[in-house]
Amino acid sequence: MGRTLLAALAGLATAFVTIMLVEFAGHALYPPPPGIDPANNADMARLVGTLPMGALLMVVVAWVIGAFDGGFVAALLAGSARPRMAALVPGLMVTAGVVGMIVAIPAHPAWMAVAGLVLPVPAALAGGALATAVRARMRR
Repeated sequence: MGRTLLAALAGLATAFVTIMLVEFAGHALYPPPPGIDPANNADMARLVGTLPMGALLMVVVAWVIGAFDGGFVAALLAGSARPRMAALVPGLMVTAGVVGMIVAIPAHPAWMAVAGLVLPVPAALAGGALATAVRARMRR
């Protein structure tokens, strides 16, 4: 149980670092206009309403890649100690983060909210499945 928990926490950390890196790349491609305070929900709501489709897609891609990476790392580190359960944790936590973001800034388009609610868990489980396959192949 301890190994699964530590693996899940490492996967969660990996997911959030990945999300930050991908979103950083998105900000480089689609820089926010001057005067936007990211800590101010009203500013963020105004910004979301003006973002191009590519910028919104980058956020969703960040969630999915982050969940996948987190699930991969969690399952890889969990080894035979419940890798699927370990991989599920980052996916669920990314989904929880999406819910918090949707509640805090309801200006996001509906398709983005749906994608953020539907995609992270399967992405994390896919990452976990890949890690399990990699571990099995390494043992041969």
